[in-house]
Amino acid sequence: MENLILFAADAGGGGRVDEIVKTFGVNWPLFISQCIAFLIVAFALKKFAYGPVLQVLEDRKQRIAESMENAEKIKTELAEAQAKKDEILSQANDDAKQLIKEAREAASKVTETENQKAIKQAEEIIAKAREASEADRDAMMAELKAEIGRLVVETTAKVSGKVLSDEDQQRLIDETNKELAA
Repeated sequence: MENLILFAADAGGGGRVDEIVKTFGVNWPLFISQCIAFLIVAFALKKFAYGPVLQVLEDRKQRIAESMENAEKIKTELAEAQAKKDEILSQANDDAKQLIKEAREAASKVTETENQKAIKQAEEIIAKAREASEADRDAMMAELKAEIGRLVVETTAKVSGKVLSDEDQQRLIDETNKELAA
C-alpha cells in the first residue's frame, strides 16, 4: 500500500517523495518495527483493557435494561393491585350497602309485625272489654228487671191491699219486663 502511494506521488511530481523522505529522515525498518509494536500494544489493550471495560459496560447496560423491565413489571403489577384493591373496596361497599338495605327491610318488617301484633292485642282487649261491658250490662239489666218486678209487685200489693199469689206476681213481672223491653 505504501508503494502505491509512493508511485502515485512520483508520477505527479517527480522526485518529491524521495526528497520528503530524505528531509524528514524516514527509516523504514524502524518505522515498520514501530508499527508492529503499536499493533501489539493496540491488540494487548483491546484484549486486556478495552475488552473487559466494554464487557463491564455491556453487562451494566444489560442490568439497566433488566432493571427497567422489572420496573415496568412492578409498575404494571402495582397498577393491577391498585385496580384489584379498588374493585374489592367497591365490592365491599356494595355488599355493605346491600346489608344495610336488608337490615332496614328486616327492621321495617319486624316493626310492621310488632305493630300488627299490638293492634291485634288492642282489638282483643277492646273486644274483651266490650264483652265484659255487655255482660255487666246484661247482669245489671237482669238485676234491674228483677228489682223493678219486685217493686211493681210490692207496689201493687200495697196499692191493692191484698197479698198476691205467686202466679199473679209472675204475671206482673212478665208484663213489666215486656213494657221495659219495648
